[in-house]
Amino acid sequence: MTRPEPALSVVVPMFDEESVLPLFARRLRAVLDGLGEAYEVVAVDDGSTDGTGAGLAALRAGWPQLRVLRLRRNSGHQAALVAGVLRARGRYVVSIDADLQDPPETIVEMLRLARADDLDIVYGVRADRRTDSAFKRWTAAGYYRLMRRLVGKQVPAQAGDFRLLSRAAVEALRELPERSPVLRLVVPWLGFPSGEVSYQRDERAAGRTKYPLSRMAGLAAESVTSFSAAPLRFATWLGLAGVAVCGVLVVVAVLAWLAGSTVSGWPSLYVAVLFLGAVQLLCLGLLGEYVARIYTAVQGRPAYFVAADSADSPDSPDSADSADSADGPDGPAAGVDAAGPAGAGELADSLR
Repeated sequence: MTRPEPALSVVVPMFDEESVLPLFARRLRAVLDGLGEAYEVVAVDDGSTDGTGAGLAALRAGWPQLRVLRLRRNSGHQAALVAGVLRARGRYVVSIDADLQDPPETIVEMLRLARADDLDIVYGVRADRRTDSAFKRWTAAGYYRLMRRLVGKQVPAQAGDFRLLSRAAVEALRELPERSPVLRLVVPWLGFPSGEVSYQRDERAAGRTKYPLSRMAGLAAESVTSFSAAPLRFATWLGLAGVAVCGVLVVVAVLAWLAGSTVSGWPSLYVAVLFLGAVQLLCLGLLGEYVARIYTAVQGRPAYFVAADSADSPDSPDSADSADSADGPDGPAAGVDAAGPAGAGELADSLR
């Protein structure tokens, strides 16, 4: 017998969140139990190396709505997020991190807005960044300005991966052929009716951030190269500028030779060689980024492997519908090496 789909699914990607897990579970459960509607919480254990897995198992013993999706290895925040979103069964799907920087209480307002205005997407938008350092505020502002310029103004500023999606939006994401989309860019690009809910962003409740400066830079590079060919056009214009500068230097050299004022020209030659070399290396580097993406796509490797899904275990409250979930929305049954969908990359939720 197939159980009715829940009204709401909450997807929580987790990696080494043992210290914050009890507090997060208390706050989230209080909010969801207060809705008075059927819900599920899809906790995606992204190959944690601490006690996160054991903590989720202990919570699930007394929280029947908790569903644990364990990935076989650490696949990255966005891969875990996509794995949870595409396996969620709710009519609405909310994604939130476990660090409590995004308050679970805002979920109620997001759901109310989506229903009242018949919206398919509701973004959680930060009212301010006072808990961030000055450097992080500056880099985040630059990131969003760049993304809005490349993708369009439909990309909401100061919105990370705290969002609500309707079932229609989730199914649209499932149809995308991309192997590593940046969800904060792809979701606005879908063009569904959307709204925003602002909230105050808090400091991390416990633990430490998993995304240093190197991953922040990686997110920015992945965002640009996965969604726009602008860097290649920039390389073309840079090459044309190099040709123009070199043409001017040739004219100057010829005029100096005609005037009889030529001297040893090693400084100008040195500068010209350095300039041309730098332009060529930069253009080759940009081209290499896109070739690397083509190579990854040709390999066809899945972005993640699902090791286990508690919804498919015999003792699960949801085991009654295991016949339906065995060929779940994103592939074969969990509990085996089920390949994830073509749609997640090694990204970081860092510029938040």
